[in-house]
Amino acid sequence: MSNLGWFGSWIASNFGRAEASVAPQPEPEPPTEWTHYSRLFRVFVLGVLAIGVLGGAGWLYETHSHKDWAVLVVAADWHAHDGGPSEAFDNARRDISAELRGIGFDEDNMLQFSVRPERYPDAHALVSDGPTIANALSDLTNRTQGGCLIYFTSHGAPWGMVLGNVIVSPGQMAHLVDDTCGNRPTVVIISSCYSGIFVPALSGENRMIMTAARADRASFGCGQDNRYTYFDACVVQNLPGAHGFPELADRVKDCVSKREVETGASPPSEPQVSIGSNVAANLPRW
Repeated sequence: MSNLGWFGSWIASNFGRAEASVAPQPEPEPPTEWTHYSRLFRVFVLGVLAIGVLGGAGWLYETHSHKDWAVLVVAADWHAHDGGPSEAFDNARRDISAELRGIGFDEDNMLQFSVRPERYPDAHALVSDGPTIANALSDLTNRTQGGCLIYFTSHGAPWGMVLGNVIVSPGQMAHLVDDTCGNRPTVVIISSCYSGIFVPALSGENRMIMTAARADRASFGCGQDNRYTYFDACVVQNLPGAHGFPELADRVKDCVSKREVETGASPPSEPQVSIGSNVAANLPRW
């Protein structure tokens, strides 16, 4: 120890004494029956908390996973059925966008389009024409990772849907969706007369399609004094209370049918729904 000097002597004198003077520890008490059940109870409580946390995380993901979806809402005409001016389509564009924000879709990933965007500066709407819509949707899907939600409201004909001064065919609409949304889970809603003609071209395993009418029927509510078309009104009314798009489709079909009976609109428009085999589990819930 003399080679360690004062530091070695200090370690020996202090730590050596401490080790020698440590009092013996009492033997642990044998576990009682209460100790056993207490441990089981603590394990049970921790298990319940873990399940709650995991379940809550799953709910949070399920209810907010659609924030990264690309959303387009398009008012594609501004005329009433008699050729006069109408706000019905732009009213729907504005209020459906608001309801979609309310159920969790991200405003930063949502674009609105109008044939007369200068009339609605607060909406920051883009002009409703084919190239603008295609380019904007392409840019939007390039910066989002979720699915696609596309909503068009306009007039329709047995061969397509009015988009400004042109008619968009089912093939052209399918080309737009295929090129931009690809294999992502996709919801396409088309609110126009004869819109059922779009169902065969747009349907797919990863697609849900809703239309305001079957292929050989008109839809109703596009007069100069209408706030919305019948179909759009039912979407606005039922979006907050539905818990997903399949439920929304059922509610809207019932709503449209009741409104047509109340107003004597005939023959019934019979909205159409197509849900692909692989899309249901990937659709947003709210």
